[in-house]
Amino acid sequence: MHFVFYLSALLTFLCGMGSLGAVMLTRASRATWDRLITVVNKDPVLAARPSLLQQFRIALLAGASWLRQALKLTYKTQLLERFEAAGIYSPAAQDSYSVVRVTVPLIAGGLGMLCPSKRFFFTMLFAGVAYLGPDIILQRIVKRRRRRIRLSIPDAVDLLVICVDAGLGLDQAMMRVSHELETSHPDIHLEFQIINREQRAGKPRLEAWQSMAKRMSLDEIHAFVNMLMQTERFGTPIARALSNFADGLRQKRRQKAEELAAKTTVKIIFPLVLFIFPSLFVVLVGPAAISIIRGLSSK
Repeated sequence: MHFVFYLSALLTFLCGMGSLGAVMLTRASRATWDRLITVVNKDPVLAARPSLLQQFRIALLAGASWLRQALKLTYKTQLLERFEAAGIYSPAAQDSYSVVRVTVPLIAGGLGMLCPSKRFFFTMLFAGVAYLGPDIILQRIVKRRRRRIRLSIPDAVDLLVICVDAGLGLDQAMMRVSHELETSHPDIHLEFQIINREQRAGKPRLEAWQSMAKRMSLDEIHAFVNMLMQTERFGTPIARALSNFADGLRQKRRQKAEELAAKTTVKIIFPLVLFIFPSLFVVLVGPAAISIIRGLSSK
C-alpha cells in the first residue's frame, strides 16, 4: 500500500513539474500566437477569437506575472543572462520561472507531508527536487542550444564568405545569411537578427558582436567575434579573414572527429569485457564443459 502511494505521489509530482516547465519555458509570445492564428484562420473574426487552451495559457501567465509582483521577486542579472543563453526573451517565461521556484517547492513539501511514514525525509526530498527542477531544465535547454549553435557556425561562415565575395557588406551579408538559415538553423538566425536590431537601435557594431559572444559563451563564437573586430579595426579584407576562419573551423572539426575516433578504442574495452567476452566464453567453452561433465558423470 505504501509503495503504491509513493509511486502515485511521485508520478503526480513529475507530471506537474513537466507541465509547469513546458509553460514556463515556452518561447511563443502573445504576438506570435496571434500571428499564427491569423495565418491558419483566414477568417479575421475567427483569428481574433483565441481558443480555450490559449485563453487558459494567457490567464496562467498573467497570474504568474501578478504573483511575482505580489511576492516582490526581482530579476537577477545572472538569471537574465541564462535566459538569453537559452534563447528565451519572453518576460512571461521569466515571471513563471520566478514563481515556480517559490510556489512549487511549497506544494511539493505539502505533498511530502502526506506520506504515511518518514514525512520529514519525503518533504525535504520533494521540496528539494521541486526547487532544483526548473534550474536543471533551464540548464539543459542552454546546453542543447549551444550545441546546435556550435554545429551551425561552419554553415553560417561559409555563407558569409559567399555573400561577401558576391559584393555585399558585412551587415547585409549577415542579414542575408540570417534569412537563409531561418529554417535549418533557427538559433543562429535569431542571434543575427538580434545583432541587426541592436545596430538599428544605435548600438555600435563592435558592442553588438561582443554582446552576441557573451550571450552564447562559446569558444567558436568568441573567436569569430574577435576575428570580426580585428578586421574592423585594422582594415583587413573581410573575405580573406572569413575564408581563413572557415578553414580553421573545418580543421578543428576534423581534429575533433579524429580525437573521438581515437577514444573509441579505449571506450569499447568495457562493452567487450562485460558483454561480448562472457557471451563468447559461454558459446566456446559451454559445449566442452557439458561434454566433460557428462563424461565424468558416466564414470
